[in-house]
Amino acid sequence: MSTIYLDNAATTKVREEVVSVISSIIKNEYGNPSSTHSYGRSSKSLIESSRKEIADILNVKSSEIIFTSGGTEGDNMIIRNCVNNLGVSHIITTKIEHHAVTHTIDDLIRSNNINVSYVKVSKSGHVDLNDLEEILKRSNEKSLVSLMHINNEIGNITDIQLVSEICQKHNSLFHSDTVQSVGHYDLDFENIKVDFFVASAHKFHGPKGVGFAFVRKNTNLGSYITGGMQEKGLRAGTESVHNIVGMSEALKISTKNLKSEKEYITELKTYFISELKKKVKNVKFNGLCEDLNNSTYTLVNILLPIERDIGGLFMFKLDMKGIACSKGSACQSGSDTGSHVLKEIQNKEDNKKVSLRFSFSIYNTKDELDFVIDQINDLMN
Repeated sequence: MSTIYLDNAATTKVREEVVSVISSIIKNEYGNPSSTHSYGRSSKSLIESSRKEIADILNVKSSEIIFTSGGTEGDNMIIRNCVNNLGVSHIITTKIEHHAVTHTIDDLIRSNNINVSYVKVSKSGHVDLNDLEEILKRSNEKSLVSLMHINNEIGNITDIQLVSEICQKHNSLFHSDTVQSVGHYDLDFENIKVDFFVASAHKFHGPKGVGFAFVRKNTNLGSYITGGMQEKGLRAGTESVHNIVGMSEALKISTKNLKSEKEYITELKTYFISELKKKVKNVKFNGLCEDLNNSTYTLVNILLPIERDIGGLFMFKLDMKGIACSKGSACQSGSDTGSHVLKEIQNKEDNKKVSLRFSFSIYNTKDELDFVIDQINDLMN
């Protein structure tokens, strides 16, 4: 049985070129980057070259790139550091952020008694930036705004350039989880004045277990993991050289091929939406994912007219047909509570029904999408 992978918002297939680079590094570059002998210096040079390549792509300084294990660690490092070391006592966010943000903030409420304000979100998942400005106007505390660029479940895009301007106007720090956009969009962070953002290599056809955080110069974060002076003292521990080089290679290829690959995947998404409307009775679209101008080109989140109680069985049947998709974020898989994002934006009736996220990559085809739609129809009838 052939399989169809449509869960690329959870993770992506590693490109063959990246696998080759990683394999070569593992075989030939085994020195500890902190060692001063030639083996160590060679590994260190690879890390610093990768750091500069990533920084150049995003138009930031290489000294502002901190290597991490991925987006979740980066979010934790930044948010906790802002509270514990930068004197932030007020965090402004939404209830539809990734759990790497919401759970971290919940923990800081318990441990540090911080104040949290939630920006209004419309029933389409649009973040109300007028409300953000009103909250900042009322605040007399040192504040951190944390708003993701692209929502990982419904695909809505928030204008982070405008958010950065609002934050600068009110002298507030701004952190954005850009895990779903780095490697998929042309981003210039010289012009987008965020203070912090994060990325994960496995979201853009790189290896798992590696990512990076951007920390703007002179922000003065303190150590997050202690025990060594790696990553400018922010994150102790021997760096994963092969993964870092693999991540840089993946980002370079994604950037080089961005125009053609974006066009191809956009065509897949457009086709999928069109065919769903034609062939699946009473299908709806969650958030703004149907709107190509205000959502990412990489995913669609659909609402089917069947009860959510059988949603797990529905996904199991799709899986048995070789189709991989998701009910929401892979990071909350195994939870029976449903999506916190959809709970926030759907009405009660819709929230009782099955929602499925399909996310695309260059390795998908229209023939695969036709098969998926046929299987959805068969299972519903």
